[in-house]
Amino acid sequence: MRAVVQRVIRAEVRVGGQVTGRIGRGLLVMVAVGAADALEDGQTLAKKIVDLRIFDNDAGKMDRSLSDCGNDVLCVSEFTLYGDCRRGRRPSYTAAASPEAARPLYEAFVESLRALVAMHGGKVETGRFQAMMEVESVNDGPVTLMLDSEKG
Repeated sequence: MRAVVQRVIRAEVRVGGQVTGRIGRGLLVMVAVGAADALEDGQTLAKKIVDLRIFDNDAGKMDRSLSDCGNDVLCVSEFTLYGDCRRGRRPSYTAAASPEAARPLYEAFVESLRALVAMHGGKVETGRFQAMMEVESVNDGPVTLMLDSEKG
C-alpha cells in the first residue's frame, strides 16, 4: 500500500457535489492498494500513520502523533499513487490492484485506522471508493510524507 499523508488545518471530499467526509485539524491520507498487497499491509500502514510524530508540541517541535493529540483523519482512495511515469507520457497503473481486489483491502485499512484513531478521541471520514472526487484541503506547514508498505 502507498499513502500520501498531509498535515491539514481542514479538509473535505465531495462526490457529485455532496460532502462525503470533512475534518478539522488532522491528516489527509490518500491511499492506494498495490497488486501484491495483503490485509497485514493495511494494518501496519494504519498503525504507522497513527504513530507518526508530525504534530507540534508546545515548543513548536514536531513531536506529537494522532495518538497524542486526538486529531481526525480524512482518508481518500487514490489508485494513481501507483502510476508509473518512467516510460512515455501516459502513466501505467499495472502495479495497482484491480478495483475488485483493492476494495476489501482499502475498507479493512479504513477500519483499522478508525479503530486506532477512535482510541484517542479522533474520527476517520472518507471519500467514496472508485468515485470521481473533489478533495479540498488547507495544508499545515506544509507537512507531506509518502509511505509505502513495501519499504517499511
